[in-house]
Amino acid sequence: MANAAAIGLSLRDLYLFNKGNLFHSYRTFGAHPIRLGDETGVRFTVWAPNAKQVRIVGSFNDWNGYQHEMELYGETGVWSLFVPSIGPGTVYKYEIQTIDGALLLKSDPYAFQSELRPSTASVVAEVFHFNWNDGDWHQRKLEDSPYHEAMLTYEVHLGSWRNWGKELFWTYEEMAGALVDYVVEMGYTHIELLPITEHPLDQSWGYQATGYYAPTSRYGTPEQLMHLVDRCHQRGIGVILDWVPGHFCKDDHGLREFDGMPIFEGKNWKLAEKPLWGTLAFDFSSTEVQSFLISNAIYWMDVFHIDGLRVDAVASMIDLHFDKPPELFTYNAFGGTENTDAIRFLKRLNETVFQYFPDALMIAEDSSSWPAVTSPTYMGGLGFNFKWNMGWMNDMLRYMALDPNDRMRHHNLITFSLVYAFSENFVLPLSHDEVVHGKRSLLNKMSGTYEQKFAQLRLFYGYWMTHPGKKLLFMGGEWGQFDEWKDAEALDWQLLEYRAHGSMHHYVKSLNHIYGEQPSLWERDCDPGGFEWIDVHNAAQSVIVFMRRGHASGEFMVVVCNFSYHHYSDYRIGVPESGEYRIVLHSEAVTFGGVLTDIPEVLYSKPAPWHGRPCSISLELPPLSIQLLVLAKGSLDRNDRLTTQH
Repeated sequence: MANAAAIGLSLRDLYLFNKGNLFHSYRTFGAHPIRLGDETGVRFTVWAPNAKQVRIVGSFNDWNGYQHEMELYGETGVWSLFVPSIGPGTVYKYEIQTIDGALLLKSDPYAFQSELRPSTASVVAEVFHFNWNDGDWHQRKLEDSPYHEAMLTYEVHLGSWRNWGKELFWTYEEMAGALVDYVVEMGYTHIELLPITEHPLDQSWGYQATGYYAPTSRYGTPEQLMHLVDRCHQRGIGVILDWVPGHFCKDDHGLREFDGMPIFEGKNWKLAEKPLWGTLAFDFSSTEVQSFLISNAIYWMDVFHIDGLRVDAVASMIDLHFDKPPELFTYNAFGGTENTDAIRFLKRLNETVFQYFPDALMIAEDSSSWPAVTSPTYMGGLGFNFKWNMGWMNDMLRYMALDPNDRMRHHNLITFSLVYAFSENFVLPLSHDEVVHGKRSLLNKMSGTYEQKFAQLRLFYGYWMTHPGKKLLFMGGEWGQFDEWKDAEALDWQLLEYRAHGSMHHYVKSLNHIYGEQPSLWERDCDPGGFEWIDVHNAAQSVIVFMRRGHASGEFMVVVCNFSYHHYSDYRIGVPESGEYRIVLHSEAVTFGGVLTDIPEVLYSKPAPWHGRPCSISLELPPLSIQLLVLAKGSLDRNDRLTTQH
């Protein structure tokens, strides 16, 4: 066996990798610029257990691998070699000779940088010495609990938020200016990036990756991405990465049959095939694959300071039959359809992430009814701390598409979510998936005339913002983009010049800031005591009234929603305390695109019991509207006026 210590390799680390326990494997594998004695160069390390020989090829050796044959370290399946006199920027691949004599050219599974597509080679990069300036951010994270903090996420596809034209993308560094400033101005707390791991096809949006450790070169270098994250943190914005451990694409230069055999996808082709997406599932029973994937989650948090991961397609991971034809059905050892290996992997993933990053966000995008997704693993849960509430999203979009005259027969669509709202720690997603592939934009999902669509979207956003659960909105939704998302073009920013869209943009900004300023809307998202129905049964008028509570005494908000076409000039609601109630937001204010110019700043309760409450308020209830009321604290001054007034 070659001398591992001579090139800085630890045989113990290779043993841990084989056992599935090397959770910082990116510090061992891949291409690492190092100094050995008086020589500087790069140490290359790769796992290829079935290879007959592995060589390093690149421009530095005229792509002739016989000059740089790698050394195999015992039975670990790991090959390594130190190449002197090269450094960052070196382009390379692995030339793998299979057991049947074929030659494969493969990108490095642990490459920290890749060539810009359509080129597919890996690039040596130094990613461990960025000068971070986000210490204050990390200290605040340690002091706060995500369950009791505001979390309003702006979901972004970097290639189409802004660009200079077709395939002329803004860089990560350019985004660190305009995007971060915009997110702060709009009142969001987090950015969620659609997958930025290296991928060959733009139209996959990053969901079919080849380079799990390489930020896509479409938008620049790893260092530029670090700059983007660093500036987000300096401005108080968290960064979540959409992460795809469930499957990978089949491109020849990638992970598929990496050493001539299926080592990342496993030998059971029925289990590996993902026909709906044309991809391959990882083999979650492989200990080396576990080291690879869990290390990757740690890598983004350790090296790039990412605050959390939205784990894509959990349902497809835990269900052996998910979107598969009968000829590809497989069963677990107990005869069931649960992927027990994937379930064990997810639990181990979350346990490990929280071991190293206890303040991380691990968010499951899960469309199944699998129980206890956000419960700790020691209680039998999967161990995530949040889960997307797909049921709420589907019910509400179906409800908002109904003619308001028909809504009285479907009242349960707006109320059913509160039956299970606290069974998990939920995020309410209005994501990219809802505005593509013929589903129409959020604005265009609303029923009614042009004006009514805007009124309904304002009402829908208000209900979404006040419903228990953290929030996520896909870019463009904040001004009511009328067309579906077009991934190859920039968003329709020109719509802001039109009054209806500009007013919607102003409404969402105001709603966002009210959300951030009102602890009752987020402090008790995961606590049933943070929500109370005042009137849940008024299906005949399609009106609901409820209350959100914060931790402090008197910290509550009353929410009144009218989902009907009818105008009620004297609508009475019960309130929990007597006093003056301030309308902090009215969706029908003219400045938001509505029709009302004269909205009272305060409403006075009367000692008239109503809705089981000791006192009540009478208010005007326009059609398709929402009002947010809080108990006034002291007298109002000029700066504490109704949000909707000019």
